[in-house]
Amino acid sequence: MTTLPFILSQDDGADDGDGEVGVAVATKPKTKRPPMYKVLILNDDFTPMEFVVMVLERFFGMNHAQAFELMLTVHKKGLAVAGVFSYEIAETKVTQVMHLAREHQHPLQCTMEKE
Repeated sequence: MTTLPFILSQDDGADDGDGEVGVAVATKPKTKRPPMYKVLILNDDFTPMEFVVMVLERFFGMNHAQAFELMLTVHKKGLAVAGVFSYEIAETKVTQVMHLAREHQHPLQCTMEKE
């Protein structure tokens, strides 16, 4: 915890001779950044590549070239990080991807893990 000293002078303009100076210590809490979470897209043998590209564009704000490149990484390496977010945002994105995949009857998997 960081402490910041403040000097309080009791000098009100009148010279009373004691010249006392007090020190008040105020504490300022040090805030930590929230933990971040990686959203991972996992490869499977059934979800069409075009669907993965569309998901990356829609939910992760990628342009077509970025989404296509990441889709190829998922395809070749088995998984890839689609983005890094706070817990609530990562959880929302995973839910959105999984919901859309199920809606289109694709087995696409999307997970999150602490960075």
